[in-house]
Amino acid sequence: MFAYSVKRPYTLPFVVGLGGLISGILVYTIAPEAEGHGTDAAIDAYHNKQGKIRRRIPFVKLVASAITIGSGGSAGREGPTAQLAAGIGSAIADMFRLNPQDRRIAVAVGIGAGIGTIFKAPIGGAVLAAEVLYRRDLEPEVIFPAIVASSVGYSIFASIVGFEPIFGYSTQAFSVLRLPFYALLGLVAGGLAIVYVRTFYGVNSVFKRLRIPPHVKPMIGGVAVGLIALVFPEVMATGYGWVQLIISGNLQALVGGDLPILLILALLPFIKIITTSLSVGSGGSGGVFAPGMVIGASLGGFLGLVFHMLFPSVVPSVAPFAIVGMLSFFGAAGKVPLSVILMVVEMTGSLQLLPAAMLATAISYTVSGLKYSIYRSQVNTRRDSPAHMGEYNTPLLSSIRVSEINLRNLGVAPEESVERAAKMMQELNLFSLPVVEKDRFVGVVYLDRIVNKKGSVSSFTEKGASYVKLTSTADQAWEVMMKNRTMWCPVVENGKYLGSITLEDILKEYRKRSLALNQTLPFQETPKHE
Repeated sequence: MFAYSVKRPYTLPFVVGLGGLISGILVYTIAPEAEGHGTDAAIDAYHNKQGKIRRRIPFVKLVASAITIGSGGSAGREGPTAQLAAGIGSAIADMFRLNPQDRRIAVAVGIGAGIGTIFKAPIGGAVLAAEVLYRRDLEPEVIFPAIVASSVGYSIFASIVGFEPIFGYSTQAFSVLRLPFYALLGLVAGGLAIVYVRTFYGVNSVFKRLRIPPHVKPMIGGVAVGLIALVFPEVMATGYGWVQLIISGNLQALVGGDLPILLILALLPFIKIITTSLSVGSGGSGGVFAPGMVIGASLGGFLGLVFHMLFPSVVPSVAPFAIVGMLSFFGAAGKVPLSVILMVVEMTGSLQLLPAAMLATAISYTVSGLKYSIYRSQVNTRRDSPAHMGEYNTPLLSSIRVSEINLRNLGVAPEESVERAAKMMQELNLFSLPVVEKDRFVGVVYLDRIVNKKGSVSSFTEKGASYVKLTSTADQAWEVMMKNRTMWCPVVENGKYLGSITLEDILKEYRKRSLALNQTLPFQETPKHE
């Protein structure tokens, strides 16, 4: 079936499984947050962690992903690159002591610049930075900084590897007669995107329920991928080589006859979905962007070849369908339709495919719906993001008293060692803690100030931090969090520290109140006009 061979194919399950084991040990020993795909973690940091990304995470992610991909695991490098760039943005924000809003912008800009640079698509990358955070919204404050960062990243990267579009210059003339075929491609791509998301998180859920050491799970996924690769080696690693073959039409040179090509292209999307789910969904480290591109390109190549066989005069080439399929599929799976439409132009160096990409992506995005996204940390709109809670939810938040929110016993003594304080923050998944001395709130100690440092907490305490009282409101507590650059707010009454409320606790109370309000509102029928 294939015109190539592996000298010792029986070693594939062992090699891929070993890569998964090493990657798992590295991740779960040093930075458990680096498991899975990187872009989603960066999105989560934007919405829920004030843009805070631990310094070690991007580098652990980079090495672990390189091991996963290098050993043959089905994963991509764009996600880890995006998380690395986002982590650098977060580190720069900490270095200049930027406020949480600017830190979030730096993280989002890093995501877009990282992906836009790799694909030589700076405009698409800039829009992606604003679009990938939401399922049906954009972050306008991110766009202009992302344009600057993407331009700089692209210029440096392309000056080394060349400025040519990654798919070459497309010179094929556009024909309106092909639009119905692109519409059908978009329809199928939207449905396949749902299959991709459901399969990925279904496998992920199964692995999470397994009661075995977490670092062993990627090994199991790797062994399974290696077994599949014995029959279908195209599913290994990023798969970009196969995409290039599909687009260039050179697959014919490797596989004889049209039927085997159709069979490979028909099976490859589904098998790639399964192997990616096993490699990354098991807890392995890698991206889901590249596998998504391979899945979409295979789907587009399959349908393009079918259309070519049926209507050779209308569809003279498979390549445009592979390119449009690749991007329309991920536009639906990642909920980034505008970004991928722009990327089509930049990656082909031509406007010829723009109408086809617009039609196919719009249809695929609509068919896939808002429920299914490969990035689970996305929220629907800015209104749903904790990052904008103070902008949209102030009326309801102002009705919630601090006394009605659960108080947490957070705090570290001034004489405590910074090593102990750092360990407490990591256990609590926080980047700062209140410093408390004999029931008195002293100030705040930040994780980035004490990492790899020696001494007592008192030497690194920032005094003069704001606090609230029991009679204060939730929106006032949120404002204090923004001012203190924390995810918690100290509560002090008559000079005594009572505890802290966290952003998570405020959101829980807000959702409870919002649900109760919706249930008690009377239903009003629309007036009928006679």
